[in-house]
Amino acid sequence: MVVTAQALGATLTSTGTDFAVWSGHADTIELCLFDATGARETARLPMQRGSDDIHRLSVPKVGDGTRYAYRAHGTYDPDRGLWFDPSKLLLDPYATEIDRPFAYDSRLSQFGVDTADLMPKAIVPRHQPLSKEAPRFRTGGLVYEVAVRPFTMLHPEVPEEQRGTVAALAHPSVIAHLKRIGVDAVELMPITAWIDERHLPPLGLTNGWGYNPVGFMALDPRLVPGGIAELRQTVAALHAAGIGVVLDLVFNHTGESDRAGPTLSLRGLDNLACFRHVDGHPGTLVNDTGTGNTVACDHPFVRRLILDSLRHFVRHAGIDGFRFDLAPILGRTGHGFSSDSETLRAMIEDPILSDRLLIAEPWDIGPGGYQLGNFPPPFLEWNDRARDDMRRFWRGDRWTMGDLATRLAGSSDIFARHGHHHTRSVNFVAAHDGFTLMDMVSYENRHNHANGEENRDGHHDNFSWNNGTEGETNDPAILSARRRDVMALLSTLFTTRGAIMLTAGDEAGRSQGGNNNAYCQDNAITWVDWAALDDELIAHTAMLSGLRKRFSVFSECGFFVDAGDDIDWLKASGDPMTPEDWQDPDASVVAVVLKTLDRRTDRTVRLAAIFNRSRKTWPFVLRGSGWRSLPDEASWDGAALARSVTFCIAT
Repeated sequence: MVVTAQALGATLTSTGTDFAVWSGHADTIELCLFDATGARETARLPMQRGSDDIHRLSVPKVGDGTRYAYRAHGTYDPDRGLWFDPSKLLLDPYATEIDRPFAYDSRLSQFGVDTADLMPKAIVPRHQPLSKEAPRFRTGGLVYEVAVRPFTMLHPEVPEEQRGTVAALAHPSVIAHLKRIGVDAVELMPITAWIDERHLPPLGLTNGWGYNPVGFMALDPRLVPGGIAELRQTVAALHAAGIGVVLDLVFNHTGESDRAGPTLSLRGLDNLACFRHVDGHPGTLVNDTGTGNTVACDHPFVRRLILDSLRHFVRHAGIDGFRFDLAPILGRTGHGFSSDSETLRAMIEDPILSDRLLIAEPWDIGPGGYQLGNFPPPFLEWNDRARDDMRRFWRGDRWTMGDLATRLAGSSDIFARHGHHHTRSVNFVAAHDGFTLMDMVSYENRHNHANGEENRDGHHDNFSWNNGTEGETNDPAILSARRRDVMALLSTLFTTRGAIMLTAGDEAGRSQGGNNNAYCQDNAITWVDWAALDDELIAHTAMLSGLRKRFSVFSECGFFVDAGDDIDWLKASGDPMTPEDWQDPDASVVAVVLKTLDRRTDRTVRLAAIFNRSRKTWPFVLRGSGWRSLPDEASWDGAALARSVTFCIAT
């Protein structure tokens, strides 16, 4: 089956608008036009089916701003995977703007119940493409993960009408903060249209993260009320500050969910083609996502939809790259995951996308779903092994010294497996999914009671600790210990080889009260309280970012070859680590010494990072003279501070 290259979606012409939508199994599709409010259906027009299964219609005197949707006719037999119901108004998969957000209603799932009054309408767009520019992201750079709404809802300097929107990210005070901590690219958690999971409204909750999409291109009006123009202007402002923009996109499932879910777009247009089904059981949806359905990313139409979505954001907003949620599904075929899948290959080879930053979350819950290290270059990959090993080292777990060294050096055990010579790791200690960085050193256990699932949801094993008491405390000693641990974790992250990622607010002690699955908390639990941020932690992060940019070793991604040349691992005596030292189950102190260019002086220097997870200051010998502490460059006193990473430099 071939899906032709003719434009899909709504395309303005000199006389009106051409509409085109694909369905291989529908009998007929109708175009529905609405008035300017989107409330009254003004026309229902049959479309003409081509041999390529694209249903087309040219409508004169219909211009930009027109509200429209589709209805699909055919057999309704869910046991056979057929969900055609003309009472269900359907969003165009190629819609780029909609007139209002989605809101869950049980009628969206009921056969024969008209949903025109419940559904957002697509808006005929008038987009002007941008001139293509090189993406803004440097090798080894800092990616800053941002949930758009929580990030600025409480920002005192952002105008109230902009808070919680993409436009707020362009505010000078927000950009100043990003510049202070050295952000190279912001990674925006989903900003395309999504719908709440059906269990949330009865609980009085709403999805605040957006990982439940309906439209892959349609921007959600709650986050981007100004549409593609707002996104484009914000990207331009960030680019002017030297900051790239990465979109977190969800192509692995849709908010149409399982068999009891709503019919909103792809399900109603062609469920059999667009989603995976159990072999021999077309009425049973495959659930490799844990959300009820799995998008068939290897289907030609779906592949084209994915590629066109990516191209759209590059062409019309200047987006620098993409992060893919549950990315193995992009490479799944009927035989499982393939790093050489046609969809992955098409993304890499596409002339518009080939220079963009591509980041995979390399796991899903399906068979063979853990694929860390198996994505093809140039994909970067979230590295949960680095996350866990850094946490376990500072928690004090035994037998973790060697694991820490491997992660600091770029995780060659993972990324060199297929003969590659460079790391593609995105190292992180905390992400949106899990504890915040401060909560990780304040809670041993999750506290998700506000989610309405009796604290059963979210990760159980977080490799976390509480420094003596669980949760909130006024004890100065405990608070000081927690800040010191966060500083040590940040220092470790910024010393790793590869790209690094920091979640918004983690540089400043943000807490979610121990909630490690706060996707449904669009409230003070997730909103960043700018008035309560810890400036000492922010200053520490800014210092680390400055060091990372100053020394060339952190923008290089090749694996270290020989100890004693570019890298040395030393024990406290100043002698090289031996195999026996690495096998010490309780080892607490180690230094890595790196040969690197100091960009400030344009000279080759030795840079030492001494990791001391013990609770006492440790005498440490660095051989040679002239060692100075960083960042102040005062003469170093030979002490590795307790629960800290100590940085030193020598020429």
